[in-house]
Amino acid sequence: MAIGRNQWAIAEGYIPGSSTGPAPAMTSHETACILNAGDREIHVEITIYFADREPVGPYRVSVPPRRTLHLRFNELEDPESIPRDTPFSSVLVSDGPMVVQHTRLDSRQAENALLSTIAYSEA
Repeated sequence: MAIGRNQWAIAEGYIPGSSTGPAPAMTSHETACILNAGDREIHVEITIYFADREPVGPYRVSVPPRRTLHLRFNELEDPESIPRDTPFSSVLVSDGPMVVQHTRLDSRQAENALLSTIAYSEA
């Protein structure tokens, strides 16, 4: 039995523009944790939405079978880097079932903040 869905949305997105602590571990970041529990590689397309301009994407990644990918949005560059200090949302669409969890590390100050939540899946 397949685990997951092919479409997920993360309504909350924000990459802080500064960080405190050693890089890369303590660099402020936004992450999509993608689980592929299936028996074949999946291909994921990510579209980024903004409040004041047209969407950007697709960004493309692959996740091997029975593996997880912790994808930092900070590292997405093609078709363009995601701007820091800018609210955004994302939609992830794959050619196979996946589970997506959203995590943010905000290390702008010494008292770090970490949030994590399951994304919304389209049934």
